[in-house]
Amino acid sequence: MEKRIEIEEVVAKGCPDYCIIYMEADVENGPVSDQLRTEMERLTESIAALYAVEDVNKRAPIAATRKAYKRFGKDPNRYRPSQEQLMRRVVRGLGLYNVNLLVDTGNLLSLSSGWSVGVFDRDRIEGEVIRVGVGADGEPYEGIGRGPLNIAGLPVIRDAAGAFGTPTSDHERTRTELTTTRVSVTMHIFDSSVADIPATVAMLEDLFRRHCNATEVQTIVVRP
Repeated sequence: MEKRIEIEEVVAKGCPDYCIIYMEADVENGPVSDQLRTEMERLTESIAALYAVEDVNKRAPIAATRKAYKRFGKDPNRYRPSQEQLMRRVVRGLGLYNVNLLVDTGNLLSLSSGWSVGVFDRDRIEGEVIRVGVGADGEPYEGIGRGPLNIAGLPVIRDAAGAFGTPTSDHERTRTELTTTRVSVTMHIFDSSVADIPATVAMLEDLFRRHCNATEVQTIVVRP
């Protein structure tokens, strides 16, 4: 395992049942495959049949994430967690954009589990330590496809160069490209009492092995 994960006290106190699932792997990226597209279509059809828009934020993992946002002083209706954004698009019949194998596999994992998933180019993460904390006032952040994002009060992960991931949006600096061959994947579990952690780890590893040919897979679960 190349990176060490540390959870700051502000997160440990605010969310004592928090844990982060962290995976490193060598991968292959490319255009979205027919297999991945079919699996995503089946899942989105199932979700659309099970949920109405007003029920999305009641799904246990999403509710736990929104509760964490409120504890840290962030409005989850203005800064929706990424998995909630995905589910709302699906339930409203807007569909999902296909990006590439890594991004779409992360989206599949997020929709399947209900938790926020970050997929990062590991070679763009600086230093040996990844810290889980909370965003500060005025802290710079460039969200993928969003431009400058106010991350004050958002749960964040930081490396030696600063914040590069939140449950709302990942940072442009560490985004994956078609040339990405090594990834770091994070799953923020804000209430482990509503999560089957071993099953979630197994799902994470299986999806990236099947769709991104992941090898040298290493996964850890870190708690406060």
